[in-house]
Amino acid sequence: MPTVHQAGGLGFVVFVNDHPPAHVHAIGVGGEAKIELGDAGPRLVWVRGLSRADTRFALSEVAREMQNLRAAWIRLHGDGDD
Repeated sequence: MPTVHQAGGLGFVVFVNDHPPAHVHAIGVGGEAKIELGDAGPRLVWVRGLSRADTRFALSEVAREMQNLRAAWIRLHGDGDD
């Protein structure tokens, strides 16, 4: 479970044995969100236990770091469109 980015008290994780489409898990105290790394920008798939503020921050951080997060996914899984 490599943490590929950290910001605002959240760890952004790409699980090694995960499945497409390309996505990250934003993990913070008491919760987690799954965010897809789509061509049109990040898309919230689900959220459990994160505050609305943390969820908004996670989405904006993924948008800001999309290129790096997508590169991390590709290093582990390929292009993510399988």
